[in-house]
Amino acid sequence: MKYTIPSFAGMLLTACLAVSTSAQAEPTESYGQAVGRKLASGLANITTGVAEIPKNIIIINNQSNFAYGFVGGTMKGLLHMAGRLGVGVVDLVTAPIPTYPIVYPNYIWEDFYAETTYGPAMVPQQP
Repeated sequence: MKYTIPSFAGMLLTACLAVSTSAQAEPTESYGQAVGRKLASGLANITTGVAEIPKNIIIINNQSNFAYGFVGGTMKGLLHMAGRLGVGVVDLVTAPIPTYPIVYPNYIWEDFYAETTYGPAMVPQQP
């Protein structure tokens, strides 16, 4: 059977569309990837939790004045630092159990100007 350039291009386009739609349909991660993600985020949250203090000083300073930003941001940063440290410890201890991240943003450097929020703890990932 002799293949022509248009038929080969059509098969190539069909294959590319099939691969791209299946990759976009359900972004799942394997068990090893989930454990690695939890280990990495646990270590990162423990070591970079102290960066919550200047982050919250900047955020509150941008929303109000310098004095309130410094005092309120320091207090809020200390609370979020303790929260991020706790989430990091929980992620390290429960790394073999694949769950969704508890803290958003997962890493402090992902969206530095976003407020740190905490979601439901220990929600298992669906296979």
